[in-house]
Amino acid sequence: MQPMKFYIDTHDSASETFPAGLTPEQFERFYASYEKACYEEDVVPLRVHVGYGDGRAFCFTMAPDADAVRRAHEKVGLPFDTITEVTTATPGDTFFKCTAA
Repeated sequence: MQPMKFYIDTHDSASETFPAGLTPEQFERFYASYEKACYEEDVVPLRVHVGYGDGRAFCFTMAPDADAVRRAHEKVGLPFDTITEVTTATPGDTFFKCTAA
């Protein structure tokens, strides 16, 4: 298995990558198929942040590469705006590191 990296992909109703008027119930039904597609592509869905009122979603996944994330989305017909490789940056692992003098 390849080393895993973190990715955030974005969806927005303004660019038609998030279904306008999507309800939590509709999302819950859709998510099962998305999750299955992720696992088929070696993508681990970690969190999805959804702003139903604003028509936006941000998916946080772990995958070998961005192409795997793209393929998972394509399998369920889910367009996206961007897929970005990210690094977690909590105070513990970024801001409070000891630096050499």
